[in-house]
Amino acid sequence: MVKISPSTLSVKLENLEEEILDVEKKGADYIHIDVMDGKFVNNETLGYEMLKKAHDVTNLPLDTHLMVENPEDWVEDFLLSNIITFHLEAVNSETAEKIIEYLHEHEIKVGISIKPGTSVEEIIPYLEKIDMVLVMLVEPGLGGQKMIEKCLDKVKFIRNLKPEMDIEVDGGVNLENIDRIRKAGANIIVAGTAIFSAEDREYVINKLKS
Repeated sequence: MVKISPSTLSVKLENLEEEILDVEKKGADYIHIDVMDGKFVNNETLGYEMLKKAHDVTNLPLDTHLMVENPEDWVEDFLLSNIITFHLEAVNSETAEKIIEYLHEHEIKVGISIKPGTSVEEIIPYLEKIDMVLVMLVEPGLGGQKMIEKCLDKVKFIRNLKPEMDIEVDGGVNLENIDRIRKAGANIIVAGTAIFSAEDREYVINKLKS
């Protein structure tokens, strides 16, 4: 079953509660919180404020994506999340192991994300230790980008290795490419612009699912 995690990247902080309640009503399965430090990526967001507002208004699982340098210094501030994903490119193996252990001790699911330029083979040592892989279909940091088609090969590779693994994708998802994304093996779909800019959000969410 494909699940939908609307990204709050394009939502203004002052409208966040209203927008979350709306997509929850329209069939969202998660709420995706983008956290950017202006260093790992060029953009910067008020990640904790968004997480706190989301936590106060919804019972949907909160799916936090840390696009930051030194994620080990950030995870403690985001323990209101149900899932925390950090970037493979931002850690060494020792730090990654420490973050995974720390989050699991706090009963939080762990995801690792890879950027379009990162070899998918680099995620293999972690597949038995984490709960989710987030494959970026665009360069992280900005909404509204076009999907990089070859990134779907990474989704297929992981799905073949780990048939039961949660595989999330983020970036450039829309109604024109969702069939290819699902067929590649993704089962959690992050979408921001495609959902929040739609006149009929329920229709878009349902089409992304099925």
